[in-house]
Amino acid sequence: MHGFGTAEVARLLGMTPRQVRRLARAGFLRPARGPRQAYRFSFQDVVLLRAAKALAAAAVPAKRIHRALRTLVRQLPHDRPLSELRITAEGDHIVVRDGRATWVPESAQLTLDFLVADLATDVASLTHQHARRRGRDEPEDAEGWFALAVELETVAPAESEECYRRALQLNPDLPEALINLGRLLQAQSRLHEAEDFYRRARTVQPDLAVAAFNLGTALDEQGRTQEAIDAYLAAVDVDPGFADAHYNLSGLYEQAGNAVAAFRHLRQYRELTGRRTR
Repeated sequence: MHGFGTAEVARLLGMTPRQVRRLARAGFLRPARGPRQAYRFSFQDVVLLRAAKALAAAAVPAKRIHRALRTLVRQLPHDRPLSELRITAEGDHIVVRDGRATWVPESAQLTLDFLVADLATDVASLTHQHARRRGRDEPEDAEGWFALAVELETVAPAESEECYRRALQLNPDLPEALINLGRLLQAQSRLHEAEDFYRRARTVQPDLAVAAFNLGTALDEQGRTQEAIDAYLAAVDVDPGFADAHYNLSGLYEQAGNAVAAFRHLRQYRELTGRRTR
């Protein structure tokens, strides 16, 4: 069983174990259970606990905090780690950004502004300690290795890559692992390797729009414009509401001198997001 214990999280966040346990029972996160039913918190759980502490410090009522975070969890994108989020307060709203979208989970008067990835520095040492213990407590299946890889992504990318590869050894057709490993490699500019994993994900699950979209980004970074266009078109064919794919198509068509197609996809992007651009 992986994750952080109650005492570890309390020390990390400057809280008491009792406060951590009370928040764990509030309903906005679902920590795993270890021996004797003790809580085991993931990095994602720590992020939400950190947000709850910051909101409480801003004198936001506990019921409002719990309601806002429960709503946020329901709205989180399923294909991206929580560590990529930025949670801010703008006026009387919580505003959440994940690099692909911006949304307001619930209105509230808050003074919260922190980049979730900043927590990675604080949890890195704990995560490495758990990773070094893998020899005594290894996951038993591909899903277990995948979960550990997600937890390690922000703080230990090399070890995360190893875990994704272990997951794929046990289940070569796990699309989430293929996509996440591709994204991890792409972030390191290992574009050809990333491309291979995105293509494998598309073969395993052709209707997975994010696999086609990510493939498009990898091809785009390599200057393979027409192939990138084809990949983005495949993404919007599966998911016509994939706003970022329409935006990227607009840019590539503009580069290729196809003004009509560029405008068409930019208009679709604007309709989907309600944004004005250019």
